[in-house]
Amino acid sequence: MTPTLQEIVEDTNTPQGRVFAYFIQSLIVLSLIAFSIETLPNLSPAVRSGLTTFEYVSVAIFTVEYLLRTFIATSKTGYIFSFFGILDLLAILPFYVGLSVDLRSLRAFRLLRLFRIMKLVRYSAAMRRFHVALTIAKEELILFVCVTAILLFLAAVGIHHFESQAQPEQFGSIFHCLWWAVVTLTTVGYGDAYPITVGGRVFTFAILLVGLGVISVPAGLVASALAKARQLEDQERLESPVEKP
Repeated sequence: MTPTLQEIVEDTNTPQGRVFAYFIQSLIVLSLIAFSIETLPNLSPAVRSGLTTFEYVSVAIFTVEYLLRTFIATSKTGYIFSFFGILDLLAILPFYVGLSVDLRSLRAFRLLRLFRIMKLVRYSAAMRRFHVALTIAKEELILFVCVTAILLFLAAVGIHHFESQAQPEQFGSIFHCLWWAVVTLTTVGYGDAYPITVGGRVFTFAILLVGLGVISVPAGLVASALAKARQLEDQERLESPVEKP
């Protein structure tokens, strides 16, 4: 029986689908290696030419893949604006933009090529489960981000109150203090800005205690959502019809 195009491109349970998936995964890894090699200084013209040719070939294949997935999708616009559809587009977009614009002046845009590594998420059951978990905990995570933003602002205001006169170059404004708030609340603590007043040190101690919760809360939310995603996955597997020989 001849496999359909959808079975080859989308179904990794078929032999042809697995071959297609492994081929795309290998191409993703090789393109990222080539991207890294391009950053090496003093590359010979022959090597640079080979890397450029490989980039042309890989982008052509990724483009065909993107068009095939769009063609076989039940909802064309649904795929184009989906998570994976946007990733597939971002993986090839820098190349086509670079044909008309010199991306050497737009280095940040050129880094969009790194979105190719995100394409590997499609082929990982664990990563797909993680995506489901993020969807499950979306509202809680949004609330956590909002609360964290408020805490960052309050921390910046507090340290500005205690340290602005003693260290005006480090804590002269709330905007200066936001950097300190981020590295302290996340318990990173680079040491480039630190309090020297008694009030500032006591306040920093309190912020560090709060920071422990800032780190643990999202980890707990994601862990709980992952467990729920695994339960849903197992439930779907049990409810799916068993093919009779």
